[in-house]
Amino acid sequence: GLRRSAIAWSLVIAAALVVATVAGLTAPNTAAFTAVIAVYAVGQSALAATRQALVASTVPAERRVVVRARLHVAVNTGLGVGAGLGGAALLVGTTAAFCAVFVFDALTFLVSAAVMTRMPRPRHPVSATRRLRLDVLRDRPYVAAAALNALMYLYMPTLTVALPLFIAQRTAAPGWSIAALFVLNTAGVLLAQVRAARTVTGLTSAATALRRAGMALLASCAVFACAALTDSPWLALAVLGAGAVLQVLGEVVLAAGSWHVGFALADPDRPGQWQGLFSSGQPLARAIGPVVLTALVLGWSGPGWLVLGAVFAATGLLMGPVVAWGGRVRATADARVPAAV
Repeated sequence: GLRRSAIAWSLVIAAALVVATVAGLTAPNTAAFTAVIAVYAVGQSALAATRQALVASTVPAERRVVVRARLHVAVNTGLGVGAGLGGAALLVGTTAAFCAVFVFDALTFLVSAAVMTRMPRPRHPVSATRRLRLDVLRDRPYVAAAALNALMYLYMPTLTVALPLFIAQRTAAPGWSIAALFVLNTAGVLLAQVRAARTVTGLTSAATALRRAGMALLASCAVFACAALTDSPWLALAVLGAGAVLQVLGEVVLAAGSWHVGFALADPDRPGQWQGLFSSGQPLARAIGPVVLTALVLGWSGPGWLVLGAVFAATGLLMGPVVAWGGRVRATADARVPAAV
């Protein structure tokens, strides 16, 4: 069941953190530490997908996007707190400080597992006959939507990897501006995400949101490119701030439209498979993005930003027909259910 899976993955993550801490203290071996952190990463992705499926199974359809938006705000709050704790550990710079952060993180996942035991059981119980076949891969419009969604989520490594390197190597902006942009992004998501989610009420508005997100991300990339055109640190910082605001607008609108598409086009009887596929876009973007984006943005600078923005805009536009295709397929599948019964 989804609830027990979520609890189990939380425990796996907590165990991985504890093992990583002990391994780092007793036998500092890079290969072993990397293997443990890989387990942590797998658990993190699996927990995110299971959480998405839990929302699909326990929350009424009309409230899913808003509930998911509130979860997103909570996650971003946690990221902010975690970044602060990590920064404090780096400032102290001792082994004990690093281990304390890891152990604290493990405890939070144990608390998370305890909280999830109080969740209501999903409305769609797991079938007694389990099939390992990946039927979701036969849902061609859903696979196409998930692939396009992964392309849109390249904005994540853009913000965390490509932009900081671009600021440090191609602009005159002060080094602390990287941290300032992270704070601006976090504050923007906290303030705007739930409001953006309320604007998406159906597949049509979701497709519109995705199209607008692509255009906003295109505009942000164009503005970021302009930051390299000035030698003034303060002007460069102002330009980067404007681009970051546009990026936040694109991010919150993208998230709202993406969540609705992922929920509305999925098979309601097998949320694990469908939400798992759709949620895989984020870790895929995080894995591939740094290599592609650094080569594009640092190797090609201004034109590279424009190419990246064009990818966002084109993907947002393509989402419209793909979502309409998926809506027709899902409506046909739902109409066959009463006849089959």
